[in-house]
Amino acid sequence: MVINFKTVNMKTQHKTTLVLAIALLMSVFTGCKKDFFDLKDRNALDSQIWNNEGAIQFLLNDTYDVVMPEFPYEYSANNVIYASDEDRFSSSDAIMRKAIGVNGSLVSNDVKFIATKYQGTKGDNRYFDIARCNTALKEIPGGNLAQDIKNKLRGQFYALRALSYFELVRLYGGVPLVLEPQNPDNVKLEGRAKAAECFKSIVSDLDSAMTLLNGVTWNDATERGKFTRKAAAALKGRVLLYWASPQFNPVSDPAHPYDASRWQMAYLACKDAYDICKASGTALMQNYSDVFLKEGTVNTEAIIVRSYSSGVAKRGQNVEAKVRPGQEGGSASAFQPTLQLVESYPMKDGVPIGQGSSYTYDPVLFWLNRDPRFDATIAYNGSNWKLSGNAARRQWNYLKNASEGSTGILGFYMKRFANPDLAKGSVSYSNDFGGNGMDWIELRYAEVILNYAECANEVGNLTEAKNLVREIRIRAGIQQGAKDYGLALATNTTQMRDLIMEERKIEFAFEGKRGYDLRRTRRFHLLAGQMRILVWETKTDALRTELEAINPATGAMFREGVNVNDKTTFEKYFKTTVNTVGVTGFSIPETYYFYALPSTFMNSSPLLEQTIGWDGGTFDPL
Repeated sequence: MVINFKTVNMKTQHKTTLVLAIALLMSVFTGCKKDFFDLKDRNALDSQIWNNEGAIQFLLNDTYDVVMPEFPYEYSANNVIYASDEDRFSSSDAIMRKAIGVNGSLVSNDVKFIATKYQGTKGDNRYFDIARCNTALKEIPGGNLAQDIKNKLRGQFYALRALSYFELVRLYGGVPLVLEPQNPDNVKLEGRAKAAECFKSIVSDLDSAMTLLNGVTWNDATERGKFTRKAAAALKGRVLLYWASPQFNPVSDPAHPYDASRWQMAYLACKDAYDICKASGTALMQNYSDVFLKEGTVNTEAIIVRSYSSGVAKRGQNVEAKVRPGQEGGSASAFQPTLQLVESYPMKDGVPIGQGSSYTYDPVLFWLNRDPRFDATIAYNGSNWKLSGNAARRQWNYLKNASEGSTGILGFYMKRFANPDLAKGSVSYSNDFGGNGMDWIELRYAEVILNYAECANEVGNLTEAKNLVREIRIRAGIQQGAKDYGLALATNTTQMRDLIMEERKIEFAFEGKRGYDLRRTRRFHLLAGQMRILVWETKTDALRTELEAINPATGAMFREGVNVNDKTTFEKYFKTTVNTVGVTGFSIPETYYFYALPSTFMNSSPLLEQTIGWDGGTFDPL
């Protein structure tokens, strides 16, 4: 939910009050730099800023812009944090492939999320983001604004600071905990705090946000994406789920004894978030395919959102081009489904392949009778995929096909972030405009439900956990069948834990959660074998020519009438091969559960210790 509130709703005009705020700042601080924190004089002038809601809002806008998460792969320096087994792109990106161990190993400077350099522009150093929050939280109470205005401003800054620290801690473990304003030209860092201290501060900030934002509502047309009480509650549930999970709460580590009480704490927080969401009218979207296509008040599921626009300068993203095939104006350069992901989808009754489904699994026509989220996510050879407004369009993935040529064809494409009605010529984001303008949903109600389900399972309430997962599966369109939407297969905590992990893998496909879930549950190092993809080919060149023969009466190729769901027909024309990608199989050491601090950050203070397992580090990330 990264948004820049310098625009009315990011989709229209500049907000008048913000323009006035900018003008005020420029008139008061003649010759000042672009960034609020670059002001030369921070003494007597500060009181004028904190008495002006527009000036504070200007600071808040920039803070949202630098803190809130974006679509995966929009900021290439951070690609590594999304590395997992769901996306073939993980095997080709220079750093991601090291993170999953299929081509090399990570070194201490590879994960630079915390800082790429010692500067204060977006993405350069997270402590400049935190400094914005610290300054506002310190100074706003001393201004003369009405208390309700102070509350809603401070509530947002608390939430943003909590999110900033949470993003750091789940990657690096304990980090320096700076909670007071510092000179932005020379941020003074202390040594790293223990993870427990960091989590305590994060939760405290979110509690403050929930209190200060209680009863606060926003106008979606002009304020979409601002933090709310339910957003802070949902984030608190996520945070405490991490604190209870094996990454921070290992089961068999004498140096860090397992603490079962953390699960109870997480359970209560997730239940609270669930109840708050329900009371506010939050609900699962009826159609899974609409989760990212519907925006604003019609999207009942989105909780934390970053708003984008294709028509407002510098407010777009290039996701559409990354998912679309070349014939439709894209490059399909990322979001490339692996066979591991494709095989994870259960049958239509929720029962995994080979575990007694009422539906017969055909390894040739493997797309038939699967969880409906399969078709909503995966574009396979011959499948229907509406693009550029063409509802009858079919996607052809076989090699050397007339639409895509001889190179760059994927075995599977990912549908979820593509706007089916966007014209081919509008796909690319270039010169600060274009693309689909689709909002990024960082946290949605489905996650609240599954976080709650996971905690319920861990505290021994298997029935409650099943009831919650059942909500997700019913929305997905899974049939009850003979095994209760597949839930009857889980008869104990361990089996339900595995089921929930698979459910998250499918429900949140390509939402940037898979890699984090593998690390959170300490299953990352258990990935085995090689990353696999599927290659489609025609059996002969002559058959390819037959498929691509054009009917002079309609202008359509013969293949458009071919029924790929008929096994005899499919096997007449096509064959498939399973290929592996990456130099080796998955090989992920346990040191990757907490990444090293890069030198770009380590050099900022002599008090910083490197993480154990990296470059002779001595700091215990827990």
